[in-house]
Amino acid sequence: MAPSLDAFWMPFTPNRKFKQSPRLIVGGEGLHYDLADGRRVLDAIAGLWCVNAGHRNPRISAAMKAQIDVLDYASNFQIGHPAAFELAQRLARFAPEGMNHVFFTNSGSESVDTALKIALAYHRARGDAGRYRLIGRERAYHGVGFGGISVGGIGRQRSTFGPLLNGVDHLPHTHDLVRNAFSRGEPEHGIDKADALEALLALHDASTVAAVIVEPVAGSTGVLPPPRGYLKRLREICDRHGVLLIFDEVITGFGRLGANFAADLFGVTPDIITAAKGLTNGAVPMGAVLMRDAIHDAFMQGSVGAIELSHGYTYSGHPLACAAAMATLDAYTEDGLIAQAAALSPFFEDAIHGLRGLPGVIDIRNTGLLGGIELQAWADGPGTHAQAVAQQCVELGVLVRSVGDTIALSPPLTIGREHIEQIVDALRTAIAQTARPTDKEA
Repeated sequence: MAPSLDAFWMPFTPNRKFKQSPRLIVGGEGLHYDLADGRRVLDAIAGLWCVNAGHRNPRISAAMKAQIDVLDYASNFQIGHPAAFELAQRLARFAPEGMNHVFFTNSGSESVDTALKIALAYHRARGDAGRYRLIGRERAYHGVGFGGISVGGIGRQRSTFGPLLNGVDHLPHTHDLVRNAFSRGEPEHGIDKADALEALLALHDASTVAAVIVEPVAGSTGVLPPPRGYLKRLREICDRHGVLLIFDEVITGFGRLGANFAADLFGVTPDIITAAKGLTNGAVPMGAVLMRDAIHDAFMQGSVGAIELSHGYTYSGHPLACAAAMATLDAYTEDGLIAQAAALSPFFEDAIHGLRGLPGVIDIRNTGLLGGIELQAWADGPGTHAQAVAQQCVELGVLVRSVGDTIALSPPLTIGREHIEQIVDALRTAIAQTARPTDKEA
């Protein structure tokens, strides 16, 4: 008997509309989902930016099955289990040099809130309690915790909840459609956007600012790669004023860009990295906060018996999540998935930029196996154009994601050239089939 759809309030979903015409996934394997109506669709978004090693990856499934038969749960509050320590050590080796300490969470949202709290507590631990301000960026998405919403910069996700954290300001976003449309990789123009940080620090007094948090490539706002030199400029400004730099790599970590982290690809090491999604291939919830040694070491002062950070979660370092994460790291490294993503990225870039010139396509952006096709907005509401294209793609056997008026692509790293061609063919057809007379050609 089919379940009732009334009880579950779905996240980030127009629930009443969904229940008029529900679309249910009942299975998945490799690159594909099986729908309740019997159709199989190619998953071009890796679940939700997370299933980088493919659905039901045999290596990860085997590790989780083995773990559940040994230890289902153990707290990490003043007692521990070996897998959490082993995973932390492996993540430290996977991370940029000098980031040798890890705090485990259960999601990207928790990772962001944890990173912000660590940043504030770090300055206090150093006797610099006057640093309490946090700086995010317009159009940024940093999860749904109150900290993440506060430093986030997507208006509709902030306005529902009234006043948020005090002492927060935002950098301007980096999207420049006039100068940078159809850029491949890092846009040429926009390094000057980083200089706005100097103005904010002057406005608020740099000695009151604790941290700056940015997504190296902004994801949920429509895939915005950083302008060339932008991240390095932020790093330089933060260093000059004693401000911590946090990279939110919940989407960009674990091979999405053809490197372990975006920090590696762009050659900029932040003080803190937030991670989740690809950490466990989406098989079980888990997040992590990786930090430079100096951040960790600042807390390791005073009485040995004192709790260094009064923060954590019941499921921090959950045994099942640790098993999934270690098997996922094996898939990335031993199975060569990150190297495969790097090698395939130029083909992916050429393929999606082949959509240029179609009616209503006003920009195409990409980095690694992450792409965005921005569509001309329709008069009947923001996002309706991309939603129409995404719906038509499902009818054509491909699942893509609409974020605003952008179609976002983040396929599993196990994808092949023939699958990329299938995705682009579906998009080409869907864009043509949904085109309106008012849609201009690029």
